[in-house]
Amino acid sequence: MLKNRLIKCLAGNLLAACSLTAFSLSALAAPTVDVHSDPNCGCCSAWVSHLEEAGFNVNHHRDGDLRAIKIANGVPPELASCHTAIVDGYVIEGHVPASDIKRLLDEQPDVVGLTVPGMPHGSPGMETGRVDDYAVLSWSRSDSTPAIFSEYTQ
Repeated sequence: MLKNRLIKCLAGNLLAACSLTAFSLSALAAPTVDVHSDPNCGCCSAWVSHLEEAGFNVNHHRDGDLRAIKIANGVPPELASCHTAIVDGYVIEGHVPASDIKRLLDEQPDVVGLTVPGMPHGSPGMETGRVDDYAVLSWSRSDSTPAIFSEYTQ
């Protein structure tokens, strides 16, 4: 009788511990990034792989009208690149490193999002053998003048 109670108690405690662990792990799971790109763009697919390797869940939409997506999400033309992503309400434009996206999500600044304008060599997804200096920029809805979020120099 005592043995059965002890087994039931241990089983209940084990079940509670497993449930708590599963809840904790799901709370730590990376958010989903919705990426919109041209269906034929190889560098966009390479950037998606970079995000997945960094632990992000990615939904890759190969859209035809990227211009409309950029306009709808407030991406100024001078900050545009080849793909647009949305994560937790932030816009990610171009080849932004996953580490900067994680920092953005941790700090949650009052910005529209991050961008790497153009397609600089050496940025994630643009590993061509050449490495250019580039900056990750942020911008806000009230002032689209970009601010430097981080810099990558050689």
